[in-house]
Amino acid sequence: MKKKNTGRWIIAAVAVVLIVGAYYYFAVYRNAQKGDETTLTEVQKVITKDLEENYPATPREVVKYYNRIINCFYNEEYTEDELYDLGDQARMLFDEELLANNPRDSYFAALKADIASYEEASRVIMSSDVCDSNDVHYQTVDGAECAYVSASYFIDENKTYSRTNQMYVLRKDEDGNWKILVFYQIEGDSSNE
Repeated sequence: MKKKNTGRWIIAAVAVVLIVGAYYYFAVYRNAQKGDETTLTEVQKVITKDLEENYPATPREVVKYYNRIINCFYNEEYTEDELYDLGDQARMLFDEELLANNPRDSYFAALKADIASYEEASRVIMSSDVCDSNDVHYQTVDGAECAYVSASYFIDENKTYSRTNQMYVLRKDEDGNWKILVFYQIEGDSSNE
């Protein structure tokens, strides 16, 4: 009788060890490895977003995503190839009319010059803010649905802080996506515009 109980205890002990070992492997070791493989920089997160499948749904979300790209341009480390990937992501948010007025080569030449200017001035975008959904103004212009979204940028230039405000005008395309038609600097507090 005693042999049967001892055998059961040994089998139970081995089962417990196997279960604990398997738990450790999957919960600790494997997840740690997976975390290392899937850790992306902000630049990589922006670049890998599939805008054809997951385009921002509202004008405000388009501007928020564009601000993520801007933040990468001026504040993050990236390679030359990643710069072009970031720029191409930004251009996917642009209306056909804006793209026509900014050919790809001209766009990248101006972008590189602007980034160099920021670096030379030790300018950093500390934060950006997009107006609330209730503050987005919708209007029909020449038969097209347009949206006006304001954004503000808090900038540090050699410990001198300033705030810049921009107005983004977006137009809905034939696929129902909001695209940036134009943007321009505005005066004053953008939350009051």
